[in-house]
Amino acid sequence: MKNKILKIKQITSYETLPIRHKVMWPNKPIEYVELPNDKHARHFGLFVNGEITSIISLFIEKNEVQFRKFATLIEFQGLGYGTMLLKNIIDLIKKEGIKKLWCNARIEKSKFYERFGLKPTDKKFKKGGIEYIIMEKKL
Repeated sequence: MKNKILKIKQITSYETLPIRHKVMWPNKPIEYVELPNDKHARHFGLFVNGEITSIISLFIEKNEVQFRKFATLIEFQGLGYGTMLLKNIIDLIKKEGIKKLWCNARIEKSKFYERFGLKPTDKKFKKGGIEYIIMEKKL
């Protein structure tokens, strides 16, 4: 991250679509990564030298936040950008008084989320051939 200009800012749902599509469901049409309630969510992006590299969408209901469609472009994975974005979001929602953060985590990514204090629940499901577990953190 040396000599890089990093910035996290709120973005539109439209700006999240290319990364959601490319990282999560490249073999599906781009409409597949749109969520019906995207227009009611808050979306954030991490920019490296002006290029959006990581995205996350927050859905708030009853003093809880579900984050969805958290993704980092493949060529930027492993560099700490996703970690930086998620830490920033956790700090933000804590300041806003949110009491619980949760997500539908792909099973193979659950260890990543545990690093942020999210705990696996007993709720699991399968979508699009991928296994998920619901993980949560009380704030």
